[in-house]
Amino acid sequence: MTFLQELLNNRILIAGVCAWLTAQVLKTIIHAIVNKGIDFSRLVGDGGMPSGHSATVSAVATMCGLTCGGSSPVFAVSATLAIITCHDAMNSRQEIGKQAAVLNKIIRDVLEGENPETVLEEFVGHTPFQVAAGILLGILVACAMYYWI
Repeated sequence: MTFLQELLNNRILIAGVCAWLTAQVLKTIIHAIVNKGIDFSRLVGDGGMPSGHSATVSAVATMCGLTCGGSSPVFAVSATLAIITCHDAMNSRQEIGKQAAVLNKIIRDVLEGENPETVLEEFVGHTPFQVAAGILLGILVACAMYYWI
């Protein structure tokens, strides 16, 4: 079996990718409903509801647990990385977004009407609810793939 065939048959990897894709599509739909307009950059953007990072790592960890067992080293590593990723999405990255908003305001105020050359990305972190929704989505995607596909 070639490396590409192995990748395409890797259910753990596929679960993570499917969870990320599902989260990004949901994020785009929710953003469109809330803001009354579609923004296709949300399909690949960070931040928003649900957390794509949390969905991805939760799906991978869940599928590792289901496939390899809850006592396996593979599950231990994937669960640990999922916890770190979710914590980072909720705390560090949310603070980065807040700091970017303050810096963008300072830049706009200093330039007074001029278009700044650099605008920092403000939409990068997640609230605890967005992370929890991503975790739940990832678990559901992995369970659906494991039991029904």
